[in-house]
Amino acid sequence: MTIPNLIPSNIAPLVEHFNDYLPMDAEDIAMLIPRFVERKVKRRQFILQEGDVCQHYSFVVSGCFKIYKVDEKGGEHNIQFVTENDWATDIGSFHAEKPSELYIEAIEPGHILQIKRPDLLFLYVNNPKFDRNFRVIIENKFVELQNRLLQSFCVNATERYLTFLEQYPALSQRLPNTQIASYLGITPEFLSKIRKDLVSK
Repeated sequence: MTIPNLIPSNIAPLVEHFNDYLPMDAEDIAMLIPRFVERKVKRRQFILQEGDVCQHYSFVVSGCFKIYKVDEKGGEHNIQFVTENDWATDIGSFHAEKPSELYIEAIEPGHILQIKRPDLLFLYVNNPKFDRNFRVIIENKFVELQNRLLQSFCVNATERYLTFLEQYPALSQRLPNTQIASYLGITPEFLSKIRKDLVSK
């Protein structure tokens, strides 16, 4: 769908994203624009830290973010990677307004568009398209995380790595081994072995 000229260039990727679900008209777009705030994020900068209440849904225009938990020994456990045209948030903290147990950190310099809870609720109440679009987005995230949980129980590390490559085809070149290994629940050394074994086959 062609994006009208009246849309600021910084918001155009978000409009295109929503158009993939239910195409928006000029009235929808006018309602959307003032409720998102643009933010540039430096590498290793946090948009959420453990103990803070998650205040935003963040749409990633560019960059790569990791959502992770830190255990009692200081070890990081990557739950999810978020790249272009995807959303980063702690849904539980955001909707319950309770402190988060997660961190959301930029692995690369990023450009994001953020919406706060009151503005999101306004869109839900006043425009059924946004209520429907966000419901589908959240449902897709739930399915993604459910599949990831099932894999952690049911498949070996090599199969988990192959699934990672299928889900995030460009990320294997953008992420260091340590980040991918943390996501897979293995050591970087074992990940290197898996890669060598796959090449040899």
